[in-house]
Amino acid sequence: MSLELTRPHDISELIEYSAEVGANPLLIQGAGGNTSVKEGNVMWIKASGTLLADAKSKDIFVAVDLPEMRLALDNNEPRSDRPAEFTIGKGVLRPSIETSLHAVFKQRIVIHVHCVQTIAHAIQQNGKNLISQKLAGLNWCMVSYQKPGANLAQEVKAALKEDTDVVILANHGLLVAADSVIDAARLLSKVVTALTVKPDKRHKPNLAGLRDVCPQKYQVLPEEHIIHQLALGPDRVRLSTGGSLYPDHVIFCGVGAACMNIEDVSKIDLDIAPVFVIVPEKGVLVRQDASEGAFALIQCLAEVILRTPIDARLNYLTEEQNFELLDWDAEKYRQAMNAK
Repeated sequence: MSLELTRPHDISELIEYSAEVGANPLLIQGAGGNTSVKEGNVMWIKASGTLLADAKSKDIFVAVDLPEMRLALDNNEPRSDRPAEFTIGKGVLRPSIETSLHAVFKQRIVIHVHCVQTIAHAIQQNGKNLISQKLAGLNWCMVSYQKPGANLAQEVKAALKEDTDVVILANHGLLVAADSVIDAARLLSKVVTALTVKPDKRHKPNLAGLRDVCPQKYQVLPEEHIIHQLALGPDRVRLSTGGSLYPDHVIFCGVGAACMNIEDVSKIDLDIAPVFVIVPEKGVLVRQDASEGAFALIQCLAEVILRTPIDARLNYLTEEQNFELLDWDAEKYRQAMNAK
């Protein structure tokens, strides 16, 4: 079947909103998140490895065959986890690795963000109860963690009811769906507002000692940078270093977070040096060659941890879940695209 590639009438509106969302680090970090619009049998979705923030300056949307993607999902076919096979038209860009996730919604517009306010709830063991109190009156559901892709799409598909338009992804983020861009934007704003927690910035870093021992390849950021808050207070350090909390952290920063006392900083093996190092009661060292994506995810971790109660019990990704993200061809492609 030949599909008509006429662009949706509201694609420009989606582009404008995508750029706005992508420029907000509390909603999107690096190449994370994606938006889409359905028009008949075609779904236009953000391309893998591109930035939502670039939506107005670059052509980042890719057309995919929506009925074929849905058929593959219905039949649980392996190809449903290979969104590039559903691309319509010519071009070098691949559809987002989360194309199948957007396809399961009946609504025209789907907005997927890695919202800091949402993640701060969705990593907690009692997160669903916390969210229930704050999203009362909305048509929402929450699904357990799955690696982004077809398995997650199947999880969401099974949880959706006729009127569901908000989905919380445990250890991942937030989806909202509507039939217009403006309604999706309003819904996203409503959910984020309901889940908003102010960051708890209580301490100042002690950078003098850090500068004295800062190894080659690393840098000490200015005192006011939020990243340093990860090191200030034993509870913050404990929460930050307990493991990986969401997929993009693993992809861009590696598994978990390294922690080292100041007297041991000079012993860092520079050949396998971590992207960042938390030095308790001092601050955080970041590699000079850290990518923009890695830097955004370190900052995201700080934003999340500072919105998490110090006595919270968190769900961390398992060793197996970490490995499947590191050994994932789709994510390797996304990183390569993001580096260009």
